Amino acid sequence: MEARIYRPTKSAMTSGRGNTRAWILEFVKPGARRSADPLMGWTSIDDTSGQVRLEFDTQEQAVEYAQREGMTFRVEEARERKRLVKSYSENFSFDRKQPWTH
Repeated sequence: MEARIYRPTKSAMTSGRGNTRAWILEFVKPGARRSADPLMGWTSIDDTSGQVRLEFDTQEQAVEYAQREGMTFRVEEARERKRLVKSYSENFSFDRKQPWTH
């Protein structure tokens, strides 16, 4: 069984970074067949292991679990966001890239 280990990103709808500290292990089956239910229009899949998400405190714990269970896995490193720290006084600095006009 193949697994994907990653750290979730923050929601685009909020400014907080809650629920982004844990590492997630998800089972991936690329050949799983999906079909649409004709009555309700829901999508169903023949393999329900894709619904399982395991949470770990660290990346090492997730990797150890996958190795212990004999899974093939890939680790997706989370990109850290860059913060551009500016102060209000930089709006009036002489070396601005765009002139300040009003």
